[in-house]
Amino acid sequence: MRRDPGNARSNKDNAEETAGAILGWLANEPDMLGRFLALSGVQPNQLRNAVNDPGFLAGMIDFLMGHEPTLLAFCEATGTKPETVAAAWQHYSGPGPGSGDY
Repeated sequence: MRRDPGNARSNKDNAEETAGAILGWLANEPDMLGRFLALSGVQPNQLRNAVNDPGFLAGMIDFLMGHEPTLLAFCEATGTKPETVAAAWQHYSGPGPGSGDY
């Protein structure tokens, strides 16, 4: 199946925007940020460089996707649809079993 290059660019932009929103939300939720940092092993002083790492962004989005109450709290606070987060998750995590894209 051929993908539309313009759509791929839009997906990338949307994923980056969503990842930025998640990071901003986490920064304003100290308990949640602390939990994420503890689970990821990233130190607070490493965040500035980590945001340029697609693997870090995938892990950050995975953190939300792995706990529905956290995902829904983010979505409610930011007005983001869960489907938007799921699309960003797939963008950074890549295709997996059941996606039909691998």
